[in-house]
Parts: sequence; structure tokens; C-alpha cells
Amino acid sequence: MSGDPDILRIMEVILTAEIFNKNPDLDINDLTPTCREIFGSTGAKDVKRPVYVSDGLIKRSLEIADAHLKISANPFVAYEDFGQRLKITALKPASEWFLSQGGRALIEKNPALAFFYEGVDSTGISYQTVRRENPPYEDTKAYLDTKISKLVGEDEKLRGALDLVIVCAPDEVEQQMEDMVCSAEQKAIIDKIHHALHHREFLRRHKIFEVGKLLFIGPPGTGKTSLALAMSHSMHMPILEVRLSMITSQYLGETSKNIDKIFDLAKKLSPSILFIDEFDFVAKSRVTDDHGAMKRAVNALLKNIDKISLIKNGVLLIGATNHPQLLDEAAWRRFDEVVEFALPAEEMRKEIIVRVTSSMDCAGDLQELAARTEGFSGADIRLMIKEALLSALIDKRETIEQRDIDKGIRMVKNREAIRHLNWL
Repeated sequence: MSGDPDILRIMEVILTAEIFNKNPDLDINDLTPTCREIFGSTGAKDVKRPVYVSDGLIKRSLEIADAHLKISANPFVAYEDFGQRLKITALKPASEWFLSQGGRALIEKNPALAFFYEGVDSTGISYQTVRRENPPYEDTKAYLDTKISKLVGEDEKLRGALDLVIVCAPDEVEQQMEDMVCSAEQKAIIDKIHHALHHREFLRRHKIFEVGKLLFIGPPGTGKTSLALAMSHSMHMPILEVRLSMITSQYLGETSKNIDKIFDLAKKLSPSILFIDEFDFVAKSRVTDDHGAMKRAVNALLKNIDKISLIKNGVLLIGATNHPQLLDEAAWRRFDEVVEFALPAEEMRKEIIVRVTSSMDCAGDLQELAARTEGFSGADIRLMIKEALLSALIDKRETIEQRDIDKGIRMVKNREAIRHLNWL
């Protein structure tokens, strides 16, 4: 039996409040992101009990107006005019009603409810499974912002570092591992990092510290940045993204200080990922650049790489470059893993095409399309599909046809031809 979806969503929140208030061992990670918002728990890790549910909070978070009227026929819910609060009057029959009306799908995504229903023999629901799959509060922007505010309050110098990096909480990252098409080598290295994180204390005891310094190399558009972002999401670690061209001050003497600040911020925000793009910008051969200030900047970068560690500091360092030949030997050997991002081969191109078009109606032979796109990067393929879809929409169609694909391929090839023109 399935009840009114709006009523079930309202009942989910009211039941969650009742169960959470009655069980002090439950914490913020036993609340769904929506319930955290409704209970006003998005700015602090400790949730103040009791939590309340009101018409206004339901309207703001669930976009359901007059919740008390929608649920007025339910005998297990009371409405207090003062404060416009909704509350459960009898938990057991209310929970039975919720389950009988089709609430199981909501229970399976709500740890607080799973905690209660796990004790009901007929459900077979696992609280630990549901809690493990619930987005953790530590992944949220609210948690990260609170942590950063506290750090800046304790050390004003860190404010300068924030101007030099783009900081994203895991739940802000759009890229997810299931959307990535990775090589076997890339998958193996990611798996290795996951195991190192899980066994950090073991590795620390055995003084195995040189883990978690990755150098991503490959041509533009092959997924270096996307994979770093996806790792932030899957490993539940905020990512600090910096381009070295951003931190080289016009007063070169400041560059070394900027580098120190960024590494210090990454350690303070640990566990975290420090992703340094355009790594060759500073860490290029010191033979080709005899500027003293730039040399000091390079030395500062190398020194900080030496001192940072996934095992000791909880910081995963990822450098990325399109020009590995520009890195000097001193920079190269400081990375324990070099990860290649080559242009995708035909089968990988087909897999990328399948992923990108999975939600679209796309006519044509995808294997043939993969063969026609030799030399395309993953970014080129996405651009091609986007152009094909727009071509179909302009023609008042939602199905991508062969002529649309042809337009997309021509557009990508024309862009590449223009890029190689010599205008001088």
C-alpha cells in the first residue's frame, strides 16, 4: 500500500524528531541532510535536543504548505497552535502506520528511522547499512565553513591562504566516481589510497609515510581535474584546488610565503586533498630559469612536499601537469605515484560515450562513433555530444540523430584546427 507522498514525507520528519529526541546516542550523522536543515543543525556538529518540527520549517525545506492540515486525519499526530509544532502522540502505532502506507523507501535512507525499525523483525532493515550510506555531515559545506571560520579566528594568516585556493566540500563536488571512466592503473591507485586511509594508524606504527603523493600527467581534457574532484567525493575529504600561476605574486618574494600558507591550510583542514594544477609552472627545470626568487619558490614547494604526508598529516597531495617534461628531477622524484592520463582508446571512448548519453535518446551505432572519434579526449567527446544534443533541440527534436553527431564531430575538429593556427 502506498500513501500520499507529501504526507509520508511530513511523517518521516515528525517520526525522525520523536526517535532522535528519545535516543541520545543518535548524532547528526543519523539525520538525513533534509532533517538537519529542518532541525536547524547545519551549522554545528552537536545537535541541541529537543528538536522540533513546525509548519514553517516543513514549508521551507520540503516546500509543502500547511503541513498540519495535510496530516490532520492522522490520529497519531498532534498540532500545537502555539509555535505551530507537530509531534507524535503514540510512537508505536505511528511507526506501524508509516510502514503500512509505503514508508519503507524513506526508512532505508534515514538512519534515525532505521535505528528504530531495525528492532522490528518483519523489516530486515540494517541501521549500520543505512547510516553508512547517509551523506555524512563532515562532507557538507556548512561543516567546512564552520571549521574554516574557527581556523581563521585562531590564525589570521590563514585568511590569506583562502584567497589563493578554491576550497570545496565533498558534497559540493558534482563529479562522482561512478561517472568516471578510469583505466585499470588509475583504479588500482585509487584503491591503494583507500586502503592507506583505512589503515593509517597501522602504516604510522610501521613508519610507512611515503604514501599519497600522486602526479597526474597527460594532455588537456583527459580527466585529471575531474578524477581529483571525484576522489574528494568518494573519500569524504574536502579539496583545495590551486593553480600555481595564481600564487606567484607580482612580488616574487611573496611566492614562497604563499606556498607555505597553502600547505599549512591543507594540514589544518585534514583529512583533505591538496590538488595543485599547472604543477610545471613553478616546479620547472631550474636550469632554464635563473631568477633567484623563482628558485626560492621552487625550493619552498619541494620542501613543503617533503614535509606533507597522507599518513602523518591526513593530506593527499595531487599534482597535475600537461607538460611532465618541464619538471625537474627533484620535483619528479618526490611523487610516489605517477598516474598517466592518455587519450582514450576506442573501447574507453565507447564507454565514455555510453556514460554521457545514458540519459539521452541517441540513435546510431556507438561502437562506430567510438571508432570515428580517434584522437578525441574525454572532454572532446562530452563537447561533441553537447553540440549534437543542441543541434537536435534547435531542430525541435529530443532524439540525437546521425546528422547531429556529424555536426558535433565537425565542431570539435574545427576547434582543434583553429587552436593550431599560426596567426603571426
